[in-house]
Amino acid sequence: MATVRPPAVAGSFYPADAKALRGVVREYLDAARKRSSSRGPWPKALIVPHAGYMYSGPVAANAFVLLEPSREVVEHVVLLGPSHHIPFDGLAVPSNTAFETPLGRVPIDETARRQLLALPFVDIFDDAHHWEHSLEVQLPFLQEVLGTFAVLPIALGRGSPEQVDEVLEALWDGDETVMVISSDLSHYHDYGTAKAMDAATAAAIESLEPERITPEDACGRVGVQGLLSVARRRALAVRTLDLRSSGDTAGQRDEVVGYGAWALTVAKNGSP
Repeated sequence: MATVRPPAVAGSFYPADAKALRGVVREYLDAARKRSSSRGPWPKALIVPHAGYMYSGPVAANAFVLLEPSREVVEHVVLLGPSHHIPFDGLAVPSNTAFETPLGRVPIDETARRQLLALPFVDIFDDAHHWEHSLEVQLPFLQEVLGTFAVLPIALGRGSPEQVDEVLEALWDGDETVMVISSDLSHYHDYGTAKAMDAATAAAIESLEPERITPEDACGRVGVQGLLSVARRRALAVRTLDLRSSGDTAGQRDEVVGYGAWALTVAKNGSP
């Protein structure tokens, strides 16, 4: 029987009303277009934050807006983020046939799921996806910029960068596939401390040095490290698009969470 995973954080992390949600996403994307000077190929991979939209939405939009030129090409999105609620070993994919947001349903990429289930550290584990926001909050942005696509949401438990590397390589493909890695940065430091920590993380990402990123630097560290390992091997170019914190967007500055957005691009789409 077909099963649809309903939205878990609509009404809390982002608006539950479709019209309001579309309006918020478009507002963020409009602001991002004014900041963007990109004229090159769209990114092969993105690193984006996953907090409530009022906090991290303006940052994430600077990455997602770069996918707009790929709307008629990209058909598959590999979406990987940390599990915040359920501890487990390895990586988990859902059994569902679709994920739903107020903007509609996104089909699960069944071919990609079958590929990953051949790996010994990947299993179907719906509990890891039931309440997970790090993946869900990316979908409305993707629905707005891409329109129609299939997604494979991957929740990362007690996995390793090497496992993430293997997963991304297995699904890398060509122009039709984009990788999205979900991670916030430092958590609950004062504004100045967070700014310094996040700047160091950004420098590590830009220089493709995953070993410099510690657990305190990014909650999605393992996913980011796995992507950077692939990017270094494939000689991808990395660009920091935005680097802010909740102290810049919608919160106080005594305890902030850091957010960053990065684009990883090949010299020519489809090249290895």
